[in-house]
Amino acid sequence: MRLITKYASHVNDVMEYQVSSSGQMSLPATARHRWHLDQGGPVDVIDLGFGVLTVPRGQGRRLLGDVLSRDDHAAFVASLADDPDLATT
Repeated sequence: MRLITKYASHVNDVMEYQVSSSGQMSLPATARHRWHLDQGGPVDVIDLGFGVLTVPRGQGRRLLGDVLSRDDHAAFVASLADDPDLATT
């Protein structure tokens, strides 16, 4: 069985990062270089509920559309309104 991915290299490893008290963390240097973000820039972040996925800008909606129907996504977003941890003030 051959695994086909967007990149020629395999996933290196699972790495642990520290999140600051303000919710900030760093994007790994290898991803910054590959995504041409050495000077910084925007990325897409998808909250999956059980985890957060960070992808190059413009890829989030495409990826989300590949794995979740529009109706399922709308139902998920609607369910977030009842989560006090996600409430904004």
